[in-house]
Amino acid sequence: MKKADRRELLTFLGFVLPGLLIYLFIIAYPIFYSVFLSLTNYNPNIGTGTKFVGLSNYIKVITMNKGTVNAQAVNTPEFVYALKNNMIVVLVSVFGQIPIGFILAFILYRKQVKGAGFFQSMVFLPQFLSTIVIGIMWRMLFMVDGPVAKIMQYFTGNPKAQFDAMLDPNRCMTPIAIALIWMYTGFYMIIFLANLQKINESMFEAAKIDGASEVKIFFKITIPLLAGSILTSCILAIAGSLKGFALIFSLAAEGKARINTEVLPIYMYRVAFGNAKDPMRFAYGATISNIIVLISVVMIMFSKFVGKKLGTDEEY
Repeated sequence: MKKADRRELLTFLGFVLPGLLIYLFIIAYPIFYSVFLSLTNYNPNIGTGTKFVGLSNYIKVITMNKGTVNAQAVNTPEFVYALKNNMIVVLVSVFGQIPIGFILAFILYRKQVKGAGFFQSMVFLPQFLSTIVIGIMWRMLFMVDGPVAKIMQYFTGNPKAQFDAMLDPNRCMTPIAIALIWMYTGFYMIIFLANLQKINESMFEAAKIDGASEVKIFFKITIPLLAGSILTSCILAIAGSLKGFALIFSLAAEGKARINTEVLPIYMYRVAFGNAKDPMRFAYGATISNIIVLISVVMIMFSKFVGKKLGTDEEY
């Protein structure tokens, strides 16, 4: 090898190797180790060695039911129940946060309200707050003796209206859905607002001259031009929904209310760290985390497939 080529190789390695080593130890190694744990009977409490068990951990995690969920779903596997709640969070994110954020961005960009800067700051304000703080704040609002409970009791005449709602498996996700929309709508509003500012203003002016209303401008010009940004936001919403932990964990109270609102990350936490006597807890926790990653990949790939069919796909 020539001296110049050797120097170029050493220079290349000098720039690439540090980042590659950080990636391998911080990202790649945990991923491979998690997959390894999920395929074994790893038990840190005994020194009998680790055996390969194949997919038995995945079958066990998906089907096991310890009878801790509410009475109406006692025969439902805990994983399925947590997955159902997670799909509710995904739907709220994709069909709640993104449309509301898009509409707010359009209203602010088109200056349909006075004091647009003030409203923009207020909607984006939750992004500056700690997720735990937001969760505790919303939990206080929905407490049994909180302001929401007082309002529900006043209009329904039922002194246990809020308490019954939080224990109802069909309605217990409502407070979480409201908190999620309040917290993350501003994030998507800023994304759409930034992309709206890249559109040539003359397109809107020409449409208004031709007699188009704001509604027609919104559906015929704005949405098609921002289709790629909408797809990107959907991918971010799906990924964020399936890994969300802190807000739901801090918002839901202990006991049945938390079980009723349990999502996959909280289920993983409870299985892996909630029972120190379970010898397979780490293997089960790794299994659940891998399933979450797999579901995220499948849903994101499906979103990109739909986007490509609709002509809205972007290169990432």
